[in-house]
Amino acid sequence: MEVLLEKSSPTTASLKVILTKEDYQPKVDKTLKDYAKKATLKGFRPGKVPMQVISRMYGKGIMVDEVNQMLSQAVSDYIREQKIQVVGDPIPNREKADAIDWDTQSEFEFVYDLGMATDFEVDFTNIPAIPHYTILAGETELESTLEDLKKRFAESAHPETSEAGDMLFGELKQESSEFTTKTAIPTRQVKESEQAKFTGLKAGDEITFDIQTTFEDEAAIAHVTGKKKEDVAELAGEFTFVLDDITRSAPVEMNQEFFDKVLGPGEVETEEQFREKVLEIIQSNYARESEALLRRDMEQTLLDSIAIDVPADFLKDWLERTNNGKFTREQIEEQFADFEKSLKLSLIKNKVADIFGVKVEYPEILEYTRQMVRGQFGMYGGDPSMDETIDRIAAGYLADRERDNYSSMFNQVFDNKVLDVIRGQVATDEKDISVADFEKLAKNGAAEEAEA
Repeated sequence: MEVLLEKSSPTTASLKVILTKEDYQPKVDKTLKDYAKKATLKGFRPGKVPMQVISRMYGKGIMVDEVNQMLSQAVSDYIREQKIQVVGDPIPNREKADAIDWDTQSEFEFVYDLGMATDFEVDFTNIPAIPHYTILAGETELESTLEDLKKRFAESAHPETSEAGDMLFGELKQESSEFTTKTAIPTRQVKESEQAKFTGLKAGDEITFDIQTTFEDEAAIAHVTGKKKEDVAELAGEFTFVLDDITRSAPVEMNQEFFDKVLGPGEVETEEQFREKVLEIIQSNYARESEALLRRDMEQTLLDSIAIDVPADFLKDWLERTNNGKFTREQIEEQFADFEKSLKLSLIKNKVADIFGVKVEYPEILEYTRQMVRGQFGMYGGDPSMDETIDRIAAGYLADRERDNYSSMFNQVFDNKVLDVIRGQVATDEKDISVADFEKLAKNGAAEEAEA
């Protein structure tokens, strides 16, 4: 067997594999003998079919299979042993493959087109300092969060007469258009000038209003009518609403019952302790947001600081071929910049993982999945009695091969571990920032990333 690499550019090459009969025939003969031992053919005793008959019946197919297996192994081994940084998959030369005559040839030549990334080094001493923000969350954010929590954990009452802020349930209809639907009208989304129509109502009462002038915005109209936001402009004229029921959120008291609902039983005993704990959670959440922004900036800084060339045309051809018509060439062109960025980041992270010996083990993946599941059971606190259920759900999630959840979790754990390594290597420029300024910064950064 002979394997030859011929570079046509720094990022493209052809790989030629030459197989002779001496390479594949021993394996073909062994497979034929195994067939002969098991073959059953009319006129012959089981296992006594002559080898020449077996060869005539199965020889060509076995040779094709053995050659293809050896070919695949040879290409894989050569790329690994020569440490070629392949991007995409080797693309076989169809013209040469189609020209093979399996009936008469004994020596075969296969050619593959390769796409490669240029060599690069990850030198953290050349990476500039990256801003890292301490977000100054305080009383303003605490009060806002407490108001949200009060709404979230408020108990519902069903009063006889409606007031501003109530949720009204009933039937909305328009006879002229034969429109009718059961709906809920949040009176907080009704314009102030129209509020009087929606207060003082009792079950069975009927009111009429103009659908386009009653609510604050198109989103509110869409919510009330069940239409898509882009379709609400087609609605016009007066609609009738017949009230069935009223729901009102009862004020929440800052008491032990409320503390336990939010944080878990017995976590705090006084309002002061409760406020301190909630503020800690807020600050912790903002710290995670700051860390997420830092990681995004780290990735962009690595891309800006490390030069890697990849074969764009080769990769576009490969994407078009491997997606089997799911994407047009135009769609691939439109999305290629994002794909190229992701590819380069992957190459850099794999290099970092190799340098620092980053490995991912199953217990780490399971624990990460547990935390994901636990997060779905609630924002605050945790119930130890749920551990067994969470473990069962996490294990089942990873075992779902159809959705390839294991690979997804593996990649997330791997990514986190590599970014932790990078976080420990790069210098940071520590800065304090207000919540409002940080949100602007994060939003602008996301917008710039989307435009890029």
